[in-house]
Amino acid sequence: MEENKVNTPVENATEEAPKSGYEPHGSVAAPRPGDRKDGSHRGRPSERRGGRGGFRTGNDDGLTERVVAINRVSKTVQGGKHVRFSALAVVGDGKGKYGFAMTKSGEVPDAIKKSLAAARKHMYSIQLIKGTIAHDVEGVFGATKVVLKPAPAGTGIVAGGAVRAVVELAGIKNVVAKVYGSRTPINVIRATSAGLQSLKSYERVMVLRGKKTAEEIKAKRDAERAARKAATKGDK
Repeated sequence: MEENKVNTPVENATEEAPKSGYEPHGSVAAPRPGDRKDGSHRGRPSERRGGRGGFRTGNDDGLTERVVAINRVSKTVQGGKHVRFSALAVVGDGKGKYGFAMTKSGEVPDAIKKSLAAARKHMYSIQLIKGTIAHDVEGVFGATKVVLKPAPAGTGIVAGGAVRAVVELAGIKNVVAKVYGSRTPINVIRATSAGLQSLKSYERVMVLRGKKTAEEIKAKRDAERAARKAATKGDK
């Protein structure tokens, strides 16, 4: 005698569920909210949140990203409080270029995305000498002062917090830093950037002191460039 097969609600939902798309919350076919039938557990786009320091936008421009700080900003208005989030992010290529920005949004992922995009639009360049800076510099912004000193190879980055984020992504391998005054992350980064932008090259110092002229330095660079090209052709 044949047994009568009774289809349970779970089996019916599994068979009739669409093969693509997001499953609604509480659906029988979805073991947990945001799961898909094909086994992916990434969830809905609105449920994906970037972790602190690990958010990536997927841009293939060779820049490394880092989230330095995330703040919750609350403003009291008529009828309640208006809560927003601010994100401070730094980007850099590790070859002397870096950028930073701080933006606000109603959600943390949106604030991070906006800060990374803004940091890419405002990039700064510095000249690296054997993985470190050319000389001691001091950067001041508001109540914050940052002192940066060059260090020999093997020293590493002796800095913490926001200063480390900037110098690492800028490509500096050996440096010693000290922060005086306010430790607010955005002020520390601005003071660090001010110090890095005050760096002077050897040629510029020679011109300022009147030891050499700009024409002599340009002729020397052209001669060195021609010598490198000749050496490259000789190797081939």
